[in-house]
Amino acid sequence: MSDIAHRTSNTALPRHVAIIMDGNGRWAQARGKDRSWGHKQGAEVVRPIVTECSDLGLEALTLYAFSTENWTRSREEIDVLMDLYVMYLESERGLFFENNVRFNQIGRREGLPARVLDALDKMKADTAHHTGLTMTLALNYGSRAEITDAVRAIANKVAEGKLAPGSISDQTLADHLYTAGLPDPDLLIRTAGEMRLSNYLLWQLSYAEFYVTDVCWPEFTVDELHKALSAFKGRTRRFGGVV
Repeated sequence: MSDIAHRTSNTALPRHVAIIMDGNGRWAQARGKDRSWGHKQGAEVVRPIVTECSDLGLEALTLYAFSTENWTRSREEIDVLMDLYVMYLESERGLFFENNVRFNQIGRREGLPARVLDALDKMKADTAHHTGLTMTLALNYGSRAEITDAVRAIANKVAEGKLAPGSISDQTLADHLYTAGLPDPDLLIRTAGEMRLSNYLLWQLSYAEFYVTDVCWPEFTVDELHKALSAFKGRTRRFGGVV
C-alpha cells in the first residue's frame, strides 16, 4: 500500500507527528527569567510527549530542536542548548529503552560540538535495534540545506554514471533526504502561535495537516497533544483529490 493510500485509509491517528517546539525564550522572559531557563523547562516537556506518542503507537515523532539559522543567537544561549542536548540524551536513556524507542537525528553534523556528536552517535547506535516509535531530533537542521545536500548527492551519482537523469523522480529525491525511510509527517504541530514553517521539512510537509496553538512549548502538555490529535482526526484529507 502506498504512503498516501495508507494515510487515507486510517486517519484516526497520524503515523508521523512533527513538532516545532517554539516559545521557550519568550515564555521565560515573560516570567522575568532568562531565555536559557526557558530552554531548560522546555526540555522537561519532551519526556511525557515522547512517552505518550510511544504509548499511542505512533510510528514517528520529529522534534525541531535547533535550526541552521539558530547559530546567529548569542554564544551563551547556544552553549546552554548544546549542553542541554547532551544532558537530555544521557538522562533519558531509560526512557528510550523502556519504551522501545529508536533514536534518530537529522541535520548537518558540521558545526556541532564533539560532545554533542558523541552523545547523538551513542544513542543512535544503542537504540538501532528498537522497533517502536522513531524519535528524531532535528538538530542543526534546515530544510533548504537538506534539499541542497540531496540534489548534490543525486548530481554526483549522475556524474559517476550511476544514475540516469531521466530516471530521477520524486521518490529519488525523497530517498536522498535526511528523513529517508520515515513516512512523511501527517501532522505538524507548532507552539507559541507562530504561523510559519521556519525552514522545517519543506518537502516532507507537502500534505501534512497543520495545528498551531498559542501555548508555548514549556506549557505543552499531553492534554495539549491530544487536542492536536483530536483536531487531526476531524480533518478531511484529500491529497489533491476529491473525497
